[in-house]
Amino acid sequence: MNDLTMEDIYTFLKPIDFAVVGIYLLVLVAIGYWVSFIKKRNNNENLFLAGHSLGWGSIGFNMWGTNVGPSMLIASASIGYTTGVVAGNFGWYAFVFIFLLAVVFAPRYLGAKVLTLPEFMGKRFGQSTRNILAWYTLVTILISWLSLTLFAGSILVSQMLNLPSWLSVIILVVIAAFFTVAGGLKAVAYTNVFQMLLLIAISFILTVAGIIKIGSPETVQEYSSTGIGSLVISYWDQFVMGLKGLYEKPPGNYWNLLLPLDDKNYPWLAIVLGYPVMGVWFWCTDQSMVQSVLGARNLQQGQLGANFTGWLKILDVALFIIPGIACFVLFPDLKDPDEAYMTMVTRLFPAGMTGLIMAVLIAALISTIDSALNSLSTVFTMDIFVKKYKPAATQREIIYIGRIVTVVGAFLAVFLTLAIDSIKGLKLFDVFQAILGFIAPPMSVVFLFGVLWKKTTTSAANIALTAGTAFSLGTGVLYLWVFPSEKYTFWPHFLLLSFLIFIIIASVTYIISQLDSNAVSNKQSNLDYDKLPLPGKKVLIPWFLLIATMIGLYIFFNGH
Repeated sequence: MNDLTMEDIYTFLKPIDFAVVGIYLLVLVAIGYWVSFIKKRNNNENLFLAGHSLGWGSIGFNMWGTNVGPSMLIASASIGYTTGVVAGNFGWYAFVFIFLLAVVFAPRYLGAKVLTLPEFMGKRFGQSTRNILAWYTLVTILISWLSLTLFAGSILVSQMLNLPSWLSVIILVVIAAFFTVAGGLKAVAYTNVFQMLLLIAISFILTVAGIIKIGSPETVQEYSSTGIGSLVISYWDQFVMGLKGLYEKPPGNYWNLLLPLDDKNYPWLAIVLGYPVMGVWFWCTDQSMVQSVLGARNLQQGQLGANFTGWLKILDVALFIIPGIACFVLFPDLKDPDEAYMTMVTRLFPAGMTGLIMAVLIAALISTIDSALNSLSTVFTMDIFVKKYKPAATQREIIYIGRIVTVVGAFLAVFLTLAIDSIKGLKLFDVFQAILGFIAPPMSVVFLFGVLWKKTTTSAANIALTAGTAFSLGTGVLYLWVFPSEKYTFWPHFLLLSFLIFIIIASVTYIISQLDSNAVSNKQSNLDYDKLPLPGKKVLIPWFLLIATMIGLYIFFNGH
């Protein structure tokens, strides 16, 4: 039975599973309809930033929900199955950069009263930089957020529901576009709270069920030469024995966050140096992630929301990686580690509960897609349409254009997804991670220099965004396709490669800024760096507790 494949998932499902999925989708649509059409809304409030009404809870769930997609669920369980908790660095190491967002970037963003990050950079460096960033952001959202997410989601949904891939893509896009077109970010934020609570509950149950299964009499007798004596034990005893088996059965290094330098998958130096490049880009400069903070009721709510996201990221290991380790203990002979998550679902959950997991996965898809669609329409409408073509546009016109862009973006995403689907032999998750590593360096350099160093010039920023992007993506093409790292061993780890690209672009940015003869005329910044409010105790205390907790976790999950 260990050779279960994704194509077999559909045969494990019962009518009640499909009924649960249908009921869930109806509830989701009802929430979106209520927020969009029934709940009273100020006619002049901003569609994209939820009328600046988001509290810390909605911000935290929305950011975490945008970060959690079906590809992450499957990839995390797969990595847990093959390497253990080391991939937890991508969730736990993030607290450093979420903290950076809260105390360094968020005060600048909210103080500048901007709708988009390209608008912020426009205030810092001028219109030319804003134009470059706007188009750069559109392409990034369309490819990395929409198309690749839809591709992963279409595979999952088509295998769970036995639908053609193209139909799965269309269904996902239509549902996500409904929320974005009808209610903007507020509908996304309201439904994300519902979806993420459901995701936490179901994934927690899956983790506990896996541990109990490991501690069950029949499982213990399989890997224990002495047996357990009694075949009748309580669920609590099974859970305790399951924890022991979960720890003892896999190799010891499965419980280390930092692995030796000679580890072929995730050496510690690659993570320590390389992840910060992606971390700054992803958590501090990516429109889809920062959008919720821009919609905060005030700076304090934005900072507390970021802190709440950091606490939620702790759950990544327990909810997404440990099920993969549990699957390794229970089903050590899987032919494809990518089957780990759904293998646990179909083997451990009864009819109905399996349907609920399917609903959760669909929810994660919709969460990522609708947030990306909203960001796509916001950037185009505010940074291109209003800024360049119709500065005097009314709020009604802005909303109308935003909705048109959402629909057009959805169609483009479907087209690109089907094009990706036609490519054979594509290793989705490897390519997805590598693409992030090659997209990140130019954006991280420009935002870090723009926010932290007053002497950074417009010319330096524009060159970093244009020539730096060409250099970074060109290196990525060489690494992935022309001279693939699987065949050519001269390449460093892709995280180290991302770090080296970052250093090169940063060095060029510094040199150009120092040599720029027009530096005085390039000082177009309208930002006040000296009068920003410092975080109060209500913000600092939760962050101090989070930092102390993360340090404790890193100490605990090493040396095994």
